[in-house]
Amino acid sequence: MTFTGTPPPRWTVLAAWAVPLCVLPSAVWRAVVVARGEVAWADGGWYLVLLSVLSMAFASLTPVLVRPWGERRPPRLVAGAATLGAALVIALCCYALVNQAFGVVDRGPVLVGRDDPEHPPPGADVGLAYLPLLLWGPLVLAVTRDYRGRSRPATASKRSTRCPAGPR
Repeated sequence: MTFTGTPPPRWTVLAAWAVPLCVLPSAVWRAVVVARGEVAWADGGWYLVLLSVLSMAFASLTPVLVRPWGERRPPRLVAGAATLGAALVIALCCYALVNQAFGVVDRGPVLVGRDDPEHPPPGADVGLAYLPLLLWGPLVLAVTRDYRGRSRPATASKRSTRCPAGPR
């Protein structure tokens, strides 16, 4: 696959750079909770910091889809990884929304054990910090779709325009 040489449209560039900004509020909130000592390192603070670092790292990969250096990798591989990542983020967001609405799971995330201390339920400010995460998956899908549209199979050679040999 090769790129057409067409630069990405402005909306795609803005959407790609918006992804890390969508993840930033929740990452900062988690880091602040640990920094303030509201959650001790041993009681899950490490998990919150790790989640913040990983989410920002993955979100920061999205601009690769609109930069020339992102076009040096196999487009099918890059687009596949981006689509899979977006699908996982959308699935996690759907799980969180369904769980919040219907209380499917009554206690914390999967990585927090039953013996960990209880924390009071988060307030509306936490909801506002997490609300932009709902845009993460759809934005990555939109940017990936444009990325795929700008990449296309390279033709090995132009078709011959010779006339087939026949009676004259």
